[in-house]
Amino acid sequence: MAGRPPILTISDQRMEALKLDAKKREVIGKRVKTLRTEGLIPAVVYGHGIEAKNLTVDYRAFEKLFGKAGESSLIDLAVEGGEPVKVLVHEVQFDPMKGKINHVDFRQVNMKEKLEAEVILKFVGEAPAVKVNGGMLVRVMDALVVRCLPGDLVHEIEIDLTKLVNIGDSVSVSDIAPPPGMEFLARPNDVIVVANAPISEEELASLEAKPDADVSAVKVATEEKKAERAAAKEGDKAEKAE
Repeated sequence: MAGRPPILTISDQRMEALKLDAKKREVIGKRVKTLRTEGLIPAVVYGHGIEAKNLTVDYRAFEKLFGKAGESSLIDLAVEGGEPVKVLVHEVQFDPMKGKINHVDFRQVNMKEKLEAEVILKFVGEAPAVKVNGGMLVRVMDALVVRCLPGDLVHEIEIDLTKLVNIGDSVSVSDIAPPPGMEFLARPNDVIVVANAPISEEELASLEAKPDADVSAVKVATEEKKAERAAAKEGDKAEKAE
């Protein structure tokens, strides 16, 4: 697919300013458990040349905001009513048993300095190679690492799957035209998504025999094909019965 024009669309979703209030935190170590029982999340904010500060944020407020912001949208973080600073969510830690948020790291940014961030990929539409030609969609990446000024960040990158027409068609990093000021750090020939030929049940069994093989996506596609064949057989039986 070399030499073609870009087939993907950058979703230029520079979201409206997201705001979050925080409070200074004196409690550290194991005692932070008491904060969580009060509906608070222990947090820290740091950045280049900036002294790290221990904070708390409201659990529900952050959970709602994080659903919108992810890790690539700027947040105006105000500590105890002070002047807001621009931050990104750098890391969110979860309780492995309960699945609840345990801790948040905020990275304060300088709007005049370029940074590196991970932008999620949003796959839209249906690939004719899959829907019509029976192929299997394999998503190799779910995000791209970018470098840009904080103000040039986008919330997500949309990838139009309807352009994958034939078995073997793929989308690589080089197929994406980045917005002004943004640079992709992946290699141009790195594949993002590909429409593969359908896999046989024998091939699937062979993959399952390999302990290191990740066959979850293959299994789903194969089971869907089996369901389609079963439905077709039922339809044939119904026609014969008539």
